[in-house]
Amino acid sequence: MNFLAHALLAGEAPALVVGGVVGDWIKGPLPAGLPEDLARGVALHRAIDVFAETHPAFCASRARVSAARRRYAGVLVDIFYDHLLARDWPQYRQDPLGAYCATVYRQIADQLHHLPEGSRHALALMAREDWLQSYAALEGIADVLARMARRARQPNPLAGGEAEFLAAAEGFECDFRDWLPDAQRFVAAWLAAR
Repeated sequence: MNFLAHALLAGEAPALVVGGVVGDWIKGPLPAGLPEDLARGVALHRAIDVFAETHPAFCASRARVSAARRRYAGVLVDIFYDHLLARDWPQYRQDPLGAYCATVYRQIADQLHHLPEGSRHALALMAREDWLQSYAALEGIADVLARMARRARQPNPLAGGEAEFLAAAEGFECDFRDWLPDAQRFVAAWLAAR
């Protein structure tokens, strides 16, 4: 769910960025015919997710989510981390967020024909509605959470989940600042080993 963080962590290689963004739409075995470089990007996405789930700062963020939404804490933290990344973008990259997002959308469009059919509509919608840049505003994450709540098969408390962020914004921010450099080191080691 944290598309912007996955794109940033993937680095500059377009296939790794696209594989990182599309990773949430590819479950189980990788689809036959997925080019090797895109498959590597999806594998990196999965490795980052496993790393995040066990990282002390990410765990601290999950614990900040109220009991009413605890079941969805991982999803909420993913969204909150993308919000913090987008909001504070100049601390992490020199290029403007809008320009970076446009590049990511272009890279996705260039690879769309290789991606699973089920992901194509959502990825096109992501670009059209500029999801990545919208995360910079609290209203953007509120909109994302409301859309996720509507799409889910079962009733859930995701809509309004931005209240969880507001209740502990400083704590989430500290956790994110602890997590991101460790995630960057993890990705560098992962890429070097493969």
